[in-house]
Amino acid sequence: MSSTAEEYGLIGFPLTHSFSQRYFNEKFNSEKIDAVYHNFQLSDIGELMEMLAEHPRLQGFNVTLPYKEQVIPYLDEIDTKAKEIGAVNVVKVTHLNNGDIRLKGFNSDYIGFLDSLVPLLKGNTDSHAALILGTGGASKAVRVALQSIGAKVSMVSRTMKPEVDYTYGDLTEKIIADHDIIVNTTPLGMYPDSEKCPPIPYQYISSGHILYDLIYNPDITTFMKRGAERGATVKNGLEMLLLQAFESWRIWTSK
Repeated sequence: MSSTAEEYGLIGFPLTHSFSQRYFNEKFNSEKIDAVYHNFQLSDIGELMEMLAEHPRLQGFNVTLPYKEQVIPYLDEIDTKAKEIGAVNVVKVTHLNNGDIRLKGFNSDYIGFLDSLVPLLKGNTDSHAALILGTGGASKAVRVALQSIGAKVSMVSRTMKPEVDYTYGDLTEKIIADHDIIVNTTPLGMYPDSEKCPPIPYQYISSGHILYDLIYNPDITTFMKRGAERGATVKNGLEMLLLQAFESWRIWTSK
């Protein structure tokens, strides 16, 4: 990295495994771009402004758990789609002539999820119903993406709250049968706790189901394995991450 290299990064906590850091630094190296991508492990979102002050060459950053919603009050502007979703995973940093910076938030999870899901539907984007497991920032992008193709969406969480339709204990054979897409947006099953999985009644999963796990480490999560054992189509979140990384770079480098 030269003394004039542009900087990019990822904020979150914890950051034990980062696809983004590896992807972007390999991209910068192979394409001879004078830039570097850092992991910024912030134990509190309140550390954001200090981090920005310490990295005056920062051009943009990604946002992951648990800050996709918490980062919003720190932004000067938010993209229309990100505002609709209520969560941000890409921030563009604009440096003004007076030395100030402006932060604009976007959501590329929406595009990454939608573009990676649609091929699994095999041309049939009508009459789907989905269960979204979890209510964090990523679940909001998944919900809007599914609704954009006309899917009926129900939210599942451990406890009942205003945005939740079912708790895990509510899930019956009929509810599972009535929802052909099940998306895990929780960290359950992420390395190193790979043996864990969302507590849904897997015995009711069939070959007509799609089980999509936003987790990508390990490659085959317990959620996916248990779905595949019942004949379901399964997919992890790696392609979604790759697609959202493409979109992040487009956002950061657009004028």
